[in-house]
Amino acid sequence: MGTNIAIAVTIDDLLSELGGIAACRLRIDPPPGQATLNDLIRLNDQMKSRLVELIDGTLAEKAMGYEPSVVAGAILNILRNFVVAHRLGVVSGADGMFQLRSSVRGPDVAYVSRERLPNQKFPSESYPALEPNLVVEVLSPGNTKGEMTRKRLEYFHSNVQVVWIVDCINRSVAAYTSPSKVQVYSEEETIDGGAAIPGFTANVSDFFNDLDIGLDLV
Repeated sequence: MGTNIAIAVTIDDLLSELGGIAACRLRIDPPPGQATLNDLIRLNDQMKSRLVELIDGTLAEKAMGYEPSVVAGAILNILRNFVVAHRLGVVSGADGMFQLRSSVRGPDVAYVSRERLPNQKFPSESYPALEPNLVVEVLSPGNTKGEMTRKRLEYFHSNVQVVWIVDCINRSVAAYTSPSKVQVYSEEETIDGGAAIPGFTANVSDFFNDLDIGLDLV
């Protein structure tokens, strides 16, 4: 009895440390705290339809959803068009994993400048140790406030310059330039790339255009 209670408390504490995520997202093979990069690569290769991240030796599924995926795809295309036109660097999607200082994360969208690439060349590793200039996280129903706060802190501790947290429900973007400094842009406004992508601007409404498909037929 005592052992079972101790395990339950430990799992509860762990979920709390991970930002209050649901227990169903936690992977327990290998046990929490003992997972390695190789375990992460193996599990992601096996799961296919789901993505797993590595946080302080613990494997946890990334919250996902169709609507956030569509919005992330739109943002990726908008960013990539600018980045490619100016030969600035590389833009990746959610299955592009980065080794950060204490975790391995797959932001929904990420931009890495040419200067941050090793020798300004495309990395050969599947899960490179890179520091993105800009990361974008599009909120899914399974995300928690604590989880996103932790992600934001991890990103800035890994020298990310700008973090966008995209809210599909309110159709807005919270643009962070530090863990606590934020400006929220509504869909009626124009957002810029800040220090991460100088010169880049986009209408926030363009991020959500695909969600309105078919409305002109009503």
